[in-house]
Amino acid sequence: MKKPFPFDFFYALTTLLLSFTMVHIAYTLVIRPNADAQLAYQREVWAKDPMVHIPRSIWVIMHDPEPETCWVLAVWAGFILGYREYRVVRERKLLQQDFLGLKEGEVIFPDSVREFSRQIESLPAAVQGRLLPRTLRMCMTRFGATGSVQHAAEAARDECELEASRLDAELSMIRFAVWAIPAVGFVGTVRGIGAALQEAQRAAAGDVTGVTQGLGITFNATLVALTLAITIMFFLHQIQLSQDRLVLDAKAYVDHYLIRHLRER
Repeated sequence: MKKPFPFDFFYALTTLLLSFTMVHIAYTLVIRPNADAQLAYQREVWAKDPMVHIPRSIWVIMHDPEPETCWVLAVWAGFILGYREYRVVRERKLLQQDFLGLKEGEVIFPDSVREFSRQIESLPAAVQGRLLPRTLRMCMTRFGATGSVQHAAEAARDECELEASRLDAELSMIRFAVWAIPAVGFVGTVRGIGAALQEAQRAAAGDVTGVTQGLGITFNATLVALTLAITIMFFLHQIQLSQDRLVLDAKAYVDHYLIRHLRER
């Protein structure tokens, strides 16, 4: 069986590099210039009146290295999530086809199962490797070998359970991104606290600018990291739900279009 392309090492590396390039270009051309302009405006206003309230800017919140890294990981996870959803949609389209063409009341005996297996074997190799044709072929092969409807049903169930486990395992890279994003945010938190502590002596003398800047790094990194992690986790659960439904619907398809037509001699 051909190894799933999107979770191949080279695919993961390519999408990671693409994500880094896209996010870095956005930061270089848009986010950091706007953040620098906003910070310059704040310094100018507060130099005249320190009590003026200026709303927080989204550009300033995201302009540090840690939020940029979080965005790289989030976009990378988005590439993988998008391809996973594409594959689920592609598999679901097969559920709309009748591969065997069995009429109501028609039955299949063990010695005639080969005739129907050829219909699956005549499909393109790429289609044969998908969940539904593979499960149908496995079910008919087991029925032809054992002559037992129960064994055929068990073969279909085992194949679907194996597919469910494989689909779940292929989400491991996305789970890594969901774990890594808050971890990167925590790095920003530690860096910001360290920067604030370095300015403690100046704060004791009355200049709290350095402390507030350090705490700003802390809260900005945490805010961006948690927001992105929650968003990616939501879409991850949606993908898991789609995959589980696909496996259940494939099992129901095999039961309806094949298992109920099998008869033992």
